[in-house]
Amino acid sequence: MKYNSFLSVSDMSPNDIGAIIKRASQLKTSYSSKPLEDKTVALIFEKPSLRTRVSFEIGIRRLGGESIYITKEEIGLGVREPVQDVAHVLSQWVDCIVARVFSHTNLELLAEHADVPVINALSDYEHPCQALADLLTIYEHKDKLKGTRVAFIGDGNNVASSLALACASVETEFYIATPTAYEIPHSIWQKALEIASLSNTVIEQMNSPEDAVRGADVVYTDVWASMGQEHERDKRIKCFKDYQVDETLMSKAKPNAIFMHDMPAHEGEEISPGMLYSDQSVVFDQADNRLHAQSALLEKLLA
Repeated sequence: MKYNSFLSVSDMSPNDIGAIIKRASQLKTSYSSKPLEDKTVALIFEKPSLRTRVSFEIGIRRLGGESIYITKEEIGLGVREPVQDVAHVLSQWVDCIVARVFSHTNLELLAEHADVPVINALSDYEHPCQALADLLTIYEHKDKLKGTRVAFIGDGNNVASSLALACASVETEFYIATPTAYEIPHSIWQKALEIASLSNTVIEQMNSPEDAVRGADVVYTDVWASMGQEHERDKRIKCFKDYQVDETLMSKAKPNAIFMHDMPAHEGEEISPGMLYSDQSVVFDQADNRLHAQSALLEKLLA
């Protein structure tokens, strides 16, 4: 990457992540400065979005900048036009590229050929902006990150991957319970283990949801079939039937444990009815924090 892009949580040092969380917390009280004044951000979205698109557009506006939204039909990354050509063209006009894509490889190509920072707004590999918002939410509700225990129940997908890397970086214990063959990809898990060893942090993969949540401060889950996996839906529902987060599972965590989900959620699948609105749920704080965490990230990369 020629510029300071953010494709993975591991692109940031623990100190940088901590600084972004601190700055995001400050932005929640005031967007008085305009560090993105006279700057334009391109939003390339191959996948539909509610939280990601709206939070980025509002954040860019609050920081004084402008955004341009581009759909997959308009740009056709790697189909209608080579990714490197798109990168070179956009670099002449915009100050940053935010991309929500199916293939992480296309993100890497954008970052390699662009003359501006590229931000991963979700790929098949990671969802690092979500992880920043997650850390901010945990910090707000637990008053600390170091030593806090997070239990992730379900698929070892892009959200779980970024959260594992993020927790390892800030000394937050991370336990994931998932069926065999649905673990976090080996390369990402090995990277998380390397980071955890440097920070002396415990991270662990297992099969039992009950073991993962025992003593947890945070219980987190996500959909069983992500976008692009719809053809696996029936198979995944069978494989994950014992991985639903409900009141019974939550009762095995600490009494003051919080429940998190990056949304959209499917009641009757990964969560029982009512979980999003339970007393332990902080999912709407978590959604709101996407705005502030991403704004702090944009400020760091562009100001």
